[in-house]
Amino acid sequence: MKKLIAVCGSDADDEKLSSYALETAEKVGKLIAQKGGVLVCGGRGGIMRSACKGAKGENGTTVGIMPHSKDEANEFVDIAIQTNLGNIRNTLVVGAADAIIAIGGRWGTLSEISFAMILKKPLFLVEGTGGCVDEIANRHLMDNIESTYYVTNSAEEAVEKAFEIIDDISKSN
Repeated sequence: MKKLIAVCGSDADDEKLSSYALETAEKVGKLIAQKGGVLVCGGRGGIMRSACKGAKGENGTTVGIMPHSKDEANEFVDIAIQTNLGNIRNTLVVGAADAIIAIGGRWGTLSEISFAMILKKPLFLVEGTGGCVDEIANRHLMDNIESTYYVTNSAEEAVEKAFEIIDDISKSN
């Protein structure tokens, strides 16, 4: 069965996001596809669009769990799931995934990070991508929390560790 990796991050316009965050998201998508995984995300713009673009560049499969309509999906989403749930759909993005990679982000991403911790899903924060990810990685937010997450330094490290931990979990079950 294919591994489902959620990529969470801001849907802000590209000019409001750092080029490093966008490049990292695209590389994460590319690496997920190269490893045979399926990219799951919120399906919209910004980080999600870049990740989907990277996956599609490698003929990967992308799933967008949409807040409202399928029409909101970026052009690189293969399967758009209409929820009509608004940001509550963030629980579905995280719940569907075997592991979560967070890049940059604002309140929506922070909610996805929180759901990942609550659901005890493997969570990888790519440091240096800005937003709430860096606030957590730098211990400015949620220090001494009771959950496990991994701070990674690159797209490669995040994807490699995500697949490694998913494999370890599969072997132990």
